[in-house]
Amino acid sequence: MSCQAELLAAWHEHLAVSRRRSPHTVRAYRTAAQRLLQGLQLSHWRDVAELTSARLRHHLAQRRAEGIGNASAARELSAIKAFVSFAKAQVGDSDTAPPRMRGPRIKKGLPRPVTPDDAAGLADEVASLAREDWIGARDRAVVLLMYGAGLRIAEALSLTAGDVPLGPVLRITGKGGKERAVPILPVVREAVAAYHKANPWPLEASDLLFRGAKGGALSQGMVQKAVAQARRVMGLPSTATPHALRHSFATHLLGAGADLRSIQELLGHASLGSTQIYTKVDAASLLDAYRSTHPRERGD
Repeated sequence: MSCQAELLAAWHEHLAVSRRRSPHTVRAYRTAAQRLLQGLQLSHWRDVAELTSARLRHHLAQRRAEGIGNASAARELSAIKAFVSFAKAQVGDSDTAPPRMRGPRIKKGLPRPVTPDDAAGLADEVASLAREDWIGARDRAVVLLMYGAGLRIAEALSLTAGDVPLGPVLRITGKGGKERAVPILPVVREAVAAYHKANPWPLEASDLLFRGAKGGALSQGMVQKAVAQARRVMGLPSTATPHALRHSFATHLLGAGADLRSIQELLGHASLGSTQIYTKVDAASLLDAYRSTHPRERGD
């Protein structure tokens, strides 16, 4: 096994096993690290740990020359910074912070649902950026509840310790006291269970499940702050908010063929009119796809 292969294998294991990142994130971060090692001809952890911002900028400039856009460049920078931090830890540096570099500016656009990959990436990124592992597990669980189950922030934060372990279906009380049944995906159940196990604060069954760093109830503002930090690192637009994850849940269901009445029930909307906005969002996404792929629109 070559030295580069050994570095990549260790990086892969760290992401997949130690940090429990999604397969998509592991693949993307490993590929970014591989490009870095090959592009700069690095073979040892010390080589990576001692990279300067100038060399990293040169590497990213090469990637931009290959035609990647601002969002892709921002994601690549995020992956490279994480890899450099890991390299510093491997060689025993006391300061594992990567070189300070600003990512490319991302143009603000019309609100759009995040892609499934970006939603998974956000869940992983909020966990990666947390200062403690249990806080990372907490933030990941909350993000997955919003995207994987379509919960509002307040609904996710209303869960109690007695709700764990989550079953295949969760009964949640939303706006106006309206109760609904929400299917819970295995990945969401596992994330909530992982947080509950890692949580250092003792909880009674009636206590709110999600806790702040000092043991109090987790606030909506802290969730919004964590998501904002993660989206900046990933190069996502400012429209990638916690509430956008709930919108994405509905839009992706609609795109997969779910009917509006079912989506209305899952979201807890009082009227079908509130749900019909997703037909417009999905149509906008379809138009974007048409413009980027149809031969006449591309000028082929």
